[in-house]
Amino acid sequence: MHGRGRGDVGGAAGLDRGADGLPPTLDIATLRAAYRDGRLTPRAVVEAVLARIAGSADPAVWISLRARDDLLADADALAARDPATHPLWGIPFAIKDNIDLAGLATTAACPAFGVLPAEDAAVVARLRAAGAIAIGKTNLDQFATGLVGTRSPHGAPRSVFDPAYVSGGSSSGSAVAVAAGQVAFSLGTDTAGSGRVPAAFNNLVGVKPSCGLLSTHGVLPACRTLDCVSVFATTVGDATAVRRVAEGFDEADPYSRRAEPRLLPARLRIGVPTPCDRRFFGDIEAPGLYEAAVHRAAALGHDIVEIDYGPFREAAEALYGGAWVAERLAAIEPFFDAHADAMDPAVREIIGRGKAIGAADAFRGLYAMAAIARRAEAEWARMDVLLLPTAPTIYTVAAVMADPIRLNVNLGTYTNFVNLLDCAAVAVPAGFRRDGLPFGVTLVAPAFTDDALAAVADRLHRAGGWGPGADPDRPLPPGEPLAGEGATSGRLSIAVVGAHLAGQPLNGDLLARGGRLERSARTAPDYRLYALGGAPPARPGLVRAPGHAGPGIEVEVWSLPAVEFAGFVAAIPAPLGVGKVRLDDGSEVSGFVCEAHGIAGARDITGFGGWRAFRDSIAG
Repeated sequence: MHGRGRGDVGGAAGLDRGADGLPPTLDIATLRAAYRDGRLTPRAVVEAVLARIAGSADPAVWISLRARDDLLADADALAARDPATHPLWGIPFAIKDNIDLAGLATTAACPAFGVLPAEDAAVVARLRAAGAIAIGKTNLDQFATGLVGTRSPHGAPRSVFDPAYVSGGSSSGSAVAVAAGQVAFSLGTDTAGSGRVPAAFNNLVGVKPSCGLLSTHGVLPACRTLDCVSVFATTVGDATAVRRVAEGFDEADPYSRRAEPRLLPARLRIGVPTPCDRRFFGDIEAPGLYEAAVHRAAALGHDIVEIDYGPFREAAEALYGGAWVAERLAAIEPFFDAHADAMDPAVREIIGRGKAIGAADAFRGLYAMAAIARRAEAEWARMDVLLLPTAPTIYTVAAVMADPIRLNVNLGTYTNFVNLLDCAAVAVPAGFRRDGLPFGVTLVAPAFTDDALAAVADRLHRAGGWGPGADPDRPLPPGEPLAGEGATSGRLSIAVVGAHLAGQPLNGDLLARGGRLERSARTAPDYRLYALGGAPPARPGLVRAPGHAGPGIEVEVWSLPAVEFAGFVAAIPAPLGVGKVRLDDGSEVSGFVCEAHGIAGARDITGFGGWRAFRDSIAG
């Protein structure tokens, strides 16, 4: 047994009997297969999820649930939506209560603060449009300030492996809801590690995307310049599939960024701190579990490099020492000034420190961080990926309540720096202590390596052999496919739709650059195709049209050597460009798209289903 046994799992006891037709923990592939075979319906899954929540031994996981009738109406409405074009069709998920869900108050675990949003946050809207079912809002460290999960008037969610221990925070309820089998995935947020530490304490995957990859429009800020929406799931594949659905540039979010995917080598240089830089705060088992994870990474064919952790440690220590504490205050200052007495004492103390930080202090903090980042660059020159303990240890709820700030600081030793230094991260399970408590590690890499990093993290996770969430003795589900596998091979994919198709006039441009045809595919139904004017050769323009239900457009997915990709893209003439194209299997790939102004006066040829069919109609 890797874990404590099902009878000891808080909030999930008895689920292994399968009386509700669901596995103990949920995953996208299993639910999708059950829907396809007719063994389950979205209505049955919603009913089972609500029953699991009602029967949970941990009452602190959820803050609010949507009305049963509304959930069942959502489930029934899926009958009119095609699962083939809705990649999260019928998949139940949870939302941290600092992210807007229309119809439920956003409180950030402070009831006096609560506001009722008129619309979903941008990421929630994307997920629901893909067919996912939003169950409700989960508990958190108040105002997303903490890594412990104890700073809430709704109580402290507990690790699913021992109710005496913290769940981790601030995305506490989001992690426990997944680990206990109440939902298949959940949204958290991550500023200092809130999407990773709870993953480690509940045997889950936590994906912390590159800053700006997922919109934070509709998310209550903690530190607005650093905040990320994160994803918890039982596998890296599931969390990455959710991240891909949720991501996308959003003009409504001033910190949104257009993705610039980066590769990682097939054989990685994996950085680890030197022994003198490894801090575990008296935990006698965590050092061995971390070392075992390092050995597994080496066994996968990677090179282990000891690096100077100093710059990363200094960045982590700076997060709660100046400019970014003032930023936390800026997010809620009017409420703080009027209602500080309604806040958790530890949260009030931390955010209140911002009152003493002046503008000059904040700028000095930013200058110091720039100097730290420059020193960190020297270490990144020696490595491709950094492998760290997710948390140095785990504490009991009683210990944290007795010493809430110091122990919380300890938990951020290996997480606080990641957003400050503009990195992506994936936390994965990495074993169990002899008392049955889980341990986790995190892979960190520079921004926009998200897909490549996911592929590496998935292999490391699967090399350990632990099952999902609160059921570590059950085989790990397969998870959703990882397109990032190709991102470590030195090639990048691009979907072509017109003159670059095989046999068309510009296909030679691809072949001359070492292009390789990977597969034929079709876009999702909500795309239109236009015949553009201009100099020959004739070209089409592909435009996404949300709400349109068409045949999908024929495309070919080619791969190019990474060194050729930028030159190929640079030669594309306006109004064409390269953006994300959603395919009919729910995946996304970089591909040719057209700016909206480029189709003015152009002929709509969507009904032909592709450029070849249109050209054949002219030739005929």
